[in-house]
Amino acid sequence: MATCLGIYVDKNIIKYSKVSRDKDNIKIDAYGVEVYSNIKETLQKIIDETYSYNIPISINLVDEVYDYFYMSNLLNNKDLKKAIKTEFDSYCYDHEINPNALETRYALVNDLDDKDKIKVINVSIDKIKLHNLMEKFGENIKVTTASPLPLNIANIAPLDSKSNVAIVNIEEKTKVTIITGEKVYDIKDINVGAEEILNSINQRENSYRKAYEGCKNTTIYTMEGRDLQSQDNEYLNHIVPTLYDISTQLNEIIKDSLVKISKVYITGTGAIINNVDLYFEELLDNVKCEILKPFFIENTPKINIKDYIEVNSAIAIALQGLGYGIQNINFSKNKTNIFDSLGSKEKKERKGIFAKIPNIKIPDFPMSRWLKDALIVAFVAIIGYTGVSIFTNNEINVKDKNIEYVRTDTNKQIDAAKKDLTLIQNKTAEYNSLTKKLQEATNQISTRNSYKNMIPVFLSEVARIIPKEVQLTSIQNPSEKKIIIYAQSSKYEQLAYFKARIRTEGILKPSTVVSSEAIKNGSAVEIVIEGELP
Repeated sequence: MATCLGIYVDKNIIKYSKVSRDKDNIKIDAYGVEVYSNIKETLQKIIDETYSYNIPISINLVDEVYDYFYMSNLLNNKDLKKAIKTEFDSYCYDHEINPNALETRYALVNDLDDKDKIKVINVSIDKIKLHNLMEKFGENIKVTTASPLPLNIANIAPLDSKSNVAIVNIEEKTKVTIITGEKVYDIKDINVGAEEILNSINQRENSYRKAYEGCKNTTIYTMEGRDLQSQDNEYLNHIVPTLYDISTQLNEIIKDSLVKISKVYITGTGAIINNVDLYFEELLDNVKCEILKPFFIENTPKINIKDYIEVNSAIAIALQGLGYGIQNINFSKNKTNIFDSLGSKEKKERKGIFAKIPNIKIPDFPMSRWLKDALIVAFVAIIGYTGVSIFTNNEINVKDKNIEYVRTDTNKQIDAAKKDLTLIQNKTAEYNSLTKKLQEATNQISTRNSYKNMIPVFLSEVARIIPKEVQLTSIQNPSEKKIIIYAQSSKYEQLAYFKARIRTEGILKPSTVVSSEAIKNGSAVEIVIEGELP
C-alpha cells in the first residue's frame, strides 16, 4: 500500500491529509487544519502527529506563473520539447526575463480552436522562490513532490469525458481551473480570495484562528431565504463583499470561455462558508454550482463530509504524490536514487563503467587464502573508486558549463541594461519637464469637467443599485469628492449587500470605501458608509 502526506501551505494556514492507495482503493488516514506562526515547528508537529517520518511528502507551489503556447500535433516528443523551449525563450526575451532564473514544467491538451494543434500549459517559478519554499521544510522533511495546485485540484473531481466544468478554488487567492472532458484546459486568476476575508475578520478579532472559525460558522442565504438570516450573523459584512467580487469575475470568465461550462465546483477555504454554493448559483448566469467533494468518499451518516471538504487542497496534492493527475509537473529535486535525475542514455553510460569490467583471473601463485581475498578486495575498491571519480568529474564539468553560461548571459544583460540606463538618463530631464506641464494642464481640465456632473451621476447610480429594504437617511458631501452616506435597514445583510455593490461597481472609489460598525436602533440597523467619488 502506497502512502503520501499532502501539505497545502499559505501565509497563515496549513492544511494536511495523509492518504493511502491500494490499487484503486483510496483511504484518508489523517487530516487537519493548522493556523501557524512558526511554520517549521508546525510542519514538524504535523509529521509527528501523523507518523509520517518515512513516507513521501507532496506540497503546493507558491507564486507560480502560467503561460500558453500552441504547437503542431505532428511534432514528435523530441521536437515538441525543443519547440516549447524555443517558444518560452522567445517569450522571456520579449518580456525581458532571464529564462535561466526560472524552473519550468508543462502540460499538454488538444487545442479547441484548431484540431491540428496542441495547447501547452507552461508553468514557471523563480528558482529562488522554489528554493525558499523547500527551505521552509528543513532538512529532516523530504519533499518528493512539489506541483501547482490548480492542476492538482482536478485529481479529486468527479469528471467524465462529456462534461466541461470549472473548479473555483478559493484559497489565499482564487484560481479557476477549467476542465474540458477530463483534461485541464485553462487556469484563470481572480485577484481576491480568502485572504481578504480572513484578514478583515482578523483585524476585528485579533486572532486568525477565530477568523477561520468565524467563516465556518457563518451561513449565507439566497434572496428567497433572506428572512431566515440571523440578525447577529456578525461576519457577513466581512465576507459578502469578497464573495460578490469573486462571483462577478467568475461570471466574466465563464462568458469568455471557449467551452460551455455546465457546472461550477466550489472548494478551498471559501467552501467552508455555509450555503456558499447556493449564493454563487444565484449570482451566476444559468450555471449549476456545487461544493467539490472528493470523488472516492461516500456520503454516509458515519462520515462528516464537510471535514474532508475543508482539506480538499491537501487531498488533491497527496493524490498527485501517489501517481494521480499529470505526472511531469513535479518541481521537486528530491530523488530516491542517485541516477534518477539522469537521462536514460546517461544511465546506460554510468552503468557501463561497471558493466565492462573484464573477468580477471588471479594467477595461482602460492600464497595464503587471506592474501588472495585482500588482493581481490583491493582491486574492486580501486575499480569502484575510479568509477565514482569519473562520475564526479563529469558532474563537475556539467555544472561548470552551466555556471559559465549563466555568467555570460548575465553579463550581457547587465551591459545592455547599462546602455539603456545611459540613454534614459540623457532624456529624463526633457521628458519630465514636458510631462509635468502636460499633466498639470490635463488635471485642471479634467477636474473642472468631471466634477461638474459627479454628484448627479453618483445619485442616479445609488438609486439604481439600492436594495428595496434599505433607506437612506442622509447623504453628505463635506469636501470636493468626499461622500458620507447614512443608511438603515431592518436586515443587516441588506446593508452589507448595498456596501458591496457601491464598492464593486465603482460608484465610489473601491479603495476608499469604509463603513462603521452596524448599530441597532429599535427595529432598524444603522450604518455609515464613507468614500470618495471616482
